[in-house]
Amino acid sequence: MYFLSGWPKRLLCPLESLERPLHIQTDPQRAFFAVLFPSQLSIWYCRPSVLIVSYKELSKAASQFGPYKQAEWRPDSTMIAVSTANGYILFFEIPSARDKYLYEPIYPKGSPHLKGTPHYKEEQCAPSLNLEMKKVLDLQASITSLQSMLEDLLVATADGFLHLIHWDGMTNGRKAINLCTVPFSVDLQSSRAGSLMGFEDVYIRDMEYCATLDGFAVVFNDGRVGFITPMSSRFTAEQLHGVWAQDVVDGTCVAVNNKYRLMAFGCANGSVQVYTIDTTTGAMQFSHKLELTPKQYPDIWNKTGPVKLIRWSPDSCVVMVTWECGGLSLWSVFGAQLICTLGGDFAYQSDGAKKDPLKIRSMTWGSEGYHLWVIDGSSSSNMKPERNANNEAQQFGILQFQFIKSALTVNPCMSNQEQVLLQGEDRLYLNCGDAAQTQSPRNTLAHSEHNHTRERGPFSDGSLDSQGLSTLLGHRHWHVVQIHSTYLESNWPIRFSAIDKLGQNVAVVGKFGFAHYSLLTKKWKLFGNITQEQTMMVTGGLAWWNDFIVLACYNLNDHQEELRIYLRTSNLDNAFAHITKVQANTLLLSVFRDIVILFRADCSICLYSIERRSEGLNPTASIQILQEVSMSRYIPHPFLVVSVTLTSVRTETGITLKMPQQACEAESIMLNLAGQLIMLQRDRSGPQIRDKDNNPNQRKHLPFCAPVVLAQSVENVWTTCRINKQKRHLLEALWLSCGGAGMKVWLPLFPRDHRKPHSFLSRRIMLPFHINIYPLAVLFEDALVLGAVNDTVLYDCLYTQTSAREHLEVLFPFSIVERTSQIYLHHILRQLLVRNLGEQALLLAHSCATLPYFPHVLELMLHEVLEEEATSREPIPDPLLPTVAKFITEFPLFLQTVVHCARKTEYALWNYLFAAVGNPKDLFEECLMAQDLDTAASYLIILQNMEVPAVSRQHATLLFNTALEQGKWDLCRHMIRFLKAIGSGETETPPTTPTTQEPSSSSGFEFFRHRSISLSQSAENLHSKFNLTKTLSMPSGPSGKRWSKDSDCAENMYIDMMLWRHARRLLEEIKLKDLGCFAAQLGFELIGWLCKERARAARVEDFVCALKKLHKDFLWPFPVIPASSINSPFKNGKYKTAVGEQLLKSQSTDTFVNMEMDTGISNTPRSRSWLGTISSSQREIDTVSSHGPHMQDAFLSPLLSKVFLIGDECSIGSATDLTETSSMVDGDWTMVDENFSSLSLTQSELEQLSLELASKGPHKSQVQLRYLLHIFMEAGCLDWCVVIGLILRESSVINQVFSIMQSSDIDGEICQNIKTGLDAVDKWASTDCPGYKPFLSIIKPQIQKLNEIVEEQVQPEAFQPVNPSKVPEQANPRAEESRTSSSHGTNPQSDAGSSNASRHEEDKAKTEDEDSFQEGSYDCVVS
Repeated sequence: MYFLSGWPKRLLCPLESLERPLHIQTDPQRAFFAVLFPSQLSIWYCRPSVLIVSYKELSKAASQFGPYKQAEWRPDSTMIAVSTANGYILFFEIPSARDKYLYEPIYPKGSPHLKGTPHYKEEQCAPSLNLEMKKVLDLQASITSLQSMLEDLLVATADGFLHLIHWDGMTNGRKAINLCTVPFSVDLQSSRAGSLMGFEDVYIRDMEYCATLDGFAVVFNDGRVGFITPMSSRFTAEQLHGVWAQDVVDGTCVAVNNKYRLMAFGCANGSVQVYTIDTTTGAMQFSHKLELTPKQYPDIWNKTGPVKLIRWSPDSCVVMVTWECGGLSLWSVFGAQLICTLGGDFAYQSDGAKKDPLKIRSMTWGSEGYHLWVIDGSSSSNMKPERNANNEAQQFGILQFQFIKSALTVNPCMSNQEQVLLQGEDRLYLNCGDAAQTQSPRNTLAHSEHNHTRERGPFSDGSLDSQGLSTLLGHRHWHVVQIHSTYLESNWPIRFSAIDKLGQNVAVVGKFGFAHYSLLTKKWKLFGNITQEQTMMVTGGLAWWNDFIVLACYNLNDHQEELRIYLRTSNLDNAFAHITKVQANTLLLSVFRDIVILFRADCSICLYSIERRSEGLNPTASIQILQEVSMSRYIPHPFLVVSVTLTSVRTETGITLKMPQQACEAESIMLNLAGQLIMLQRDRSGPQIRDKDNNPNQRKHLPFCAPVVLAQSVENVWTTCRINKQKRHLLEALWLSCGGAGMKVWLPLFPRDHRKPHSFLSRRIMLPFHINIYPLAVLFEDALVLGAVNDTVLYDCLYTQTSAREHLEVLFPFSIVERTSQIYLHHILRQLLVRNLGEQALLLAHSCATLPYFPHVLELMLHEVLEEEATSREPIPDPLLPTVAKFITEFPLFLQTVVHCARKTEYALWNYLFAAVGNPKDLFEECLMAQDLDTAASYLIILQNMEVPAVSRQHATLLFNTALEQGKWDLCRHMIRFLKAIGSGETETPPTTPTTQEPSSSSGFEFFRHRSISLSQSAENLHSKFNLTKTLSMPSGPSGKRWSKDSDCAENMYIDMMLWRHARRLLEEIKLKDLGCFAAQLGFELIGWLCKERARAARVEDFVCALKKLHKDFLWPFPVIPASSINSPFKNGKYKTAVGEQLLKSQSTDTFVNMEMDTGISNTPRSRSWLGTISSSQREIDTVSSHGPHMQDAFLSPLLSKVFLIGDECSIGSATDLTETSSMVDGDWTMVDENFSSLSLTQSELEQLSLELASKGPHKSQVQLRYLLHIFMEAGCLDWCVVIGLILRESSVINQVFSIMQSSDIDGEICQNIKTGLDAVDKWASTDCPGYKPFLSIIKPQIQKLNEIVEEQVQPEAFQPVNPSKVPEQANPRAEESRTSSSHGTNPQSDAGSSNASRHEEDKAKTEDEDSFQEGSYDCVVS
C-alpha cells in the first residue's frame, strides 16, 4: 500500500536558533507546516521545503506564557492556535502579502518553461506570509489537548474541563463543560445515568474529532478511553453523551480515521487498539489490534514502551505508529503491517552492532502522503545546534521520509486490472515488462509457458486479453516512468494515476488537468492549451476504456461538474473530448466493459453506457445515461464510500442455466462503505419481458434489490469482466483484501456436469486465507497474488570516520521496493476440503492443472497440513491430512508430490505422513509400474531411512534393473553407488538425492566432453597430456574401488552379475548400439567380458538377422547397385584419412619404429604443417604403443567411448581419424608388421569401388560401428567383426579377420560359424539384397581361404594374443577403456618423466588406485 523510498532527508534551518523543535503540524491543505520551538513558531512551505516566516517570543512574554506546547491550524489555514505550558492559548493570524513571493525559480534562457502560465506564482513560488499575534487567552489550567472542530476550537484542560472557543468571536464564544456532568455508559441505549464512579480527578489527556462519526475520541489520564458525541446540534453539557471502551485501561493517545470511521487508541503495552462505533447501539465496537508479534520481532516486541504517536495518512489508507522507546511502524487500515524500523537493517549496522532506534517527538504527513515530516527526538540531534566554521545554515532535527504508494489508495477503479501500479511524487512504478520488447499477444502463446528469459508481452489485439505470466512475474525490477517535469511543476502533487488493461499506457492527474504516457513510444502527451489544463480539476479519479481516458472533473470556468472522454491517439485538447454535464460532484468513477459507473456526492450511483463512434478522422466516444440508483438511505456520509465497482458477480438467485448470456452482464454493484462490502443485485423477481431487439439503450434496465453486507474490514476488492469457461471458479470469484486478517475469496460453487444443484448447497462461499505479502493485484487465471515489499540496503560501511555518525546514510538503510508474488490456490483447496467440498476442490484443481507451478501447489498444501497436524500438542479430533492425501491421489503427480514433501520435511514426521498417504514400499512399486524412475529413486532414500538394509537392497535392485532397461544412465550410476553404500555398511549416512549428479560421477568423460582434442595439436602437448601417471578414478560404476581392499565384497559381485546379465541380454537381442551406450556410460569392462563370453553370448547365431538388425539400429542403408560407371570420379576423402596415409608411410619403413622404440622421444621440429602435425601426432601414438599398449589406450578409449556418450559433439576429424586406424594400431605389433602393409594396400585399392557400390549411413553411426569393431577385434569376437565389416563394406576388415584366423590358432567352431554365416549372407544377398553381391564378390578369395582353413579342421584352442607376456598389461587397459576412467598412461620404462603435466581431474584418485592396476589385469587374465 505505502512503501518507504530511499533515505530520509534532513532540513536545513537558515535561522540561528539554540532551541530544538518540539512539534510539527501541517495545515489542512498540506501546503504549509508549522514548526514549534519552546519560544518560537515557524511556518514552512512544503514544496520546496523552505522557511517562510518565523515568530520569536520576547523573553518577558515567554516567561509569562511558559514554553510552547502544541499548535492547531484553523480549517481554512488563516490562523494558528498555540498552547503554552502556563495555560495560555495564543492566536496567530497569517495574513498573506498579496502578489509577494519568495524563492522564485530562475530558468535558463531559451527554456520552454514560460512564466506566462496562469497561477504560475502560486504554484511554483513560496508565498510571502506574516505572523501576527491577535489574541491571548488564559484558561488558568494546564492545557492537555487542542483540537479544531469545524468553526470551533476544542480545548481540554487538566482541571477536567472542555472549552469550546470560536475562532472568530473569541470573547463571547467561550463555553466550558465539566466532564463530571457528561453522562457515560457502555452504549447509547442503556439508561442515561450519571457518570461512572471515581470520575472527579479525571481529565482528557488526548482527543481527536471525527467528522463522519460526529463526535470526538478521547483518552483520559487514568488510561480509560471513550467517545463523546453531541446528541443534538447544541454543544452543551446536557447534550453530550459518552460511551466507554470497556477493555482498554492503559490508553496513551488517539487518532481517528474519518474515511473508515475508526478510532485508534495507543496503549501503554505498545499495542494499538482500533475501535469503531456500532451504528445500531452506539457502543464502541472492537475492530482489530496493531501489535508486533514475538515471531517477527522476538527481541523487541514487548520492549517498545507505550505508544507515543499515531498518525493516519491523508487518504486514510495507512497509519503510522511510534513508541516511547523509538521506532516507526506503518500499518494498513485494517492491520496489515507494511514497515517497521525495529528490525533488520533499521535496527542493526552492517557489522551486526545494534543501533539506537529513532526516537520521535512529533510527526505529520505531507501532501497526498508522499512525505512524512518527523521531529527527531533522539540523542543525535539533542546537541545544541551550532554554526559551523563557514557560517552555513545548520541541520536541525526535522527529517522528511519519502513514500511511494499504490494507485489503489486513491483510484480504486484500478482493482480490475492485473498490473501493479505505484505512484511516487514524481514517478510511477509499473510491473508490466518493457513495452518495446513485448509485442506478442498472450493468446498466441501457450498459457502455461513460463518463459523468464524473454519478457513476453501484454500487447495483444484482444482488448480483454490478460498479460502473459512472465511479463508480470519476469523479474524483480520495476519499470519506472518519470512524470513530465513541465506538468509536474505547475500541478504537483500527483493525485490519481491509472494504467490501461494491456499495460501500454498510463495517465496521471495532478492539481489541475491530466497527462498521459505511452510505454510503446516512451512519450508524454500534455495539454497544448495550458488554460484548458488549468481550468479543469479531476475530482472522481480516472479510468481507461480501450483507447479512451474517462474522467470526472469540475470545470472551473463554467462551475460545472462534467464527465469527459479523451482519445489517447489524438492531441490532448477539449476539442477532441466528449463532454457530458453531470448533476452533482463526482467522488468515484469506475468502468465495467462498456458501462461507466459514477458515485456522486448526493449518495447516488449513476450508470452510463459508453460507445465508440468512428466519425471523421478521429474516432470519438459517446455517452448515454442508463440508470440512476439513490443510496442515500444506506450511506450516512458520501465520504465513507471507499470504492464502487460494477461486477458480473451474483448469488445466482432467480437465474437459470438456460440464460447463460446474462453471465457477462453487469449484474451487481459492489460498494465498499468504510470497510463494509455491500452488494446490490439486480432484482429479477418481477416479470422479465425481454425486447426482441438487443439494443441496450432501449431495453429497460432491471431495478436493484436492497443491499446485502458481504464482508467486514475490506480494504480492496478485485474482480474481472473476462470469461474463461475452463476457469469459471477463479474468474467469477470476488477477491477481497482484509488487512491483518489476510484475504478472502467469494467463490462460486458449480454443480458438476450440469446436474441439478443440491437445494441445501449455497451457490457461493466466502473462504478466508492468509498470505505473506500485501496484495496489490490478482492474476485471476494464474492463481497468483502480486504485491510489493520494502527491502533495505546498508551503506554505513562507506562512512568509517567518527564524524560520520551523524550521516543519515549511517543512521538509516537505503529503502527500495521490490516486486513479489504469491500462490494462493493451495489455501483455497484446503478451505474447500475443510468444509467437505471436495468435489468443488477437484473441479477447481483440474481447471488449474496446466499451471506450471501446480505441482508446487499440491506440495504446499500437503506440507502445511502435515506440519500443523504432526506437530500439534493437542490431539486433532478431525484430522485433515487423510482428506488431503486422498485428494492428491486424484492427480497423476501424486507420487512426486508425496516424496517431495517428505524429503523437505524432517524425518520425525514421516511416519505420520505415510500413515495417511500409504506405505512407501507400495508407492515405490507404483512408481516403477508408472515408469517414473526418478521419483522411485527418491522413495528409495525414504525406504533406506525407514526400513532395514535388506529391503532397501531389494528395492534398489529392482530400480537398477529397470533403469538399465530404460537406459537411464545417470540413475544407474547413482544406483551402483547406492548399492555399494548399503553393501559396505555405509547405511548411517543416507546417500544424496538421486536427482543431483555428483561432479565426479563421470570425471573421465567430463574431461573429453568439454574439450575436443584435435589432432592438430603439437606432439609435445599430446605427449605431455597423455603420458601421465596412473589415475583410475571412477567413483561411480564398477570402478577402481571394486578391485581395492574389499574386493571380496559380495556387493561388487552382486552388481557385476546384474551388469553382466544386462550386457548378455543386449547382445542376445542384437542391440549393439545399446550395448555401446551401456558400456560407455557405466564404465562396463566390455572387452574383458566379451573375452569370457566369446563362445557363449558373444557368438553370432544368425548372420543375416544380425546384419538386418544393425542396418535398422544404426540407420544404415542397405546397399544398392549403382547405375553409374565403375570409374566414377567420386572419392571418399572424408573417410580415407590423412592419418591412415601417414601411418602407411611410417609403417612402410621399419626405421621409424625402431628409432622411436630406442629413444622414446617425440621427433617434432618438422611438424609445422597440418599434415606434418598429424604425422608427428601419429608417431606419438606409435611411440606410446611401442612402449606399452595401455599408455596409448588412455588416449583412445575415452575419446572413443565418447562416441556413445555425445557422438554429435565429437570433433569429426579426430574421432574418425583415430577410429580409422585403431583396429590396426592397437593390436600386437608383430601381427601388424606381418600383415598391415598388404591389407592397407588392398583397402586403398578397393576404397573407390566399395564407395561407389553403395551410400554410407550417418557419420555418427559410422564412428560408433568402427568403435564396436575395435572392441570386438580386441576381444577376439571375430564373427561380430565380420558382420560389422560386411555392413561397413570394407574388405580390409574382412581381410584382417581372416589373417588373424590364419596367423593364430583359432577355435574351429568360430571358423565354422563364420563360414556358415557368410554362406547364409551370400544366399540372402542373392534373393533379397543384391546390393551386397559386389562386395561379397570382392572378398570371395578370402572366403575360399576360410573354407580351406575350416576343412583343415585345426584342433580348437583358446584364443591367445601372439605375445602372451603382454597380456596382463594389455587386458587391463582394454578393460578400463570404456569405464570412463580419467586418461591414464603408465610408462614402465620411464616413470619419472611421465608425470610432468598431470591434470587436476586426472590426479583425483592417483593414490588410492596404485594397487588396483595389476589387480584389474589379473581379473581379466583369470577370466
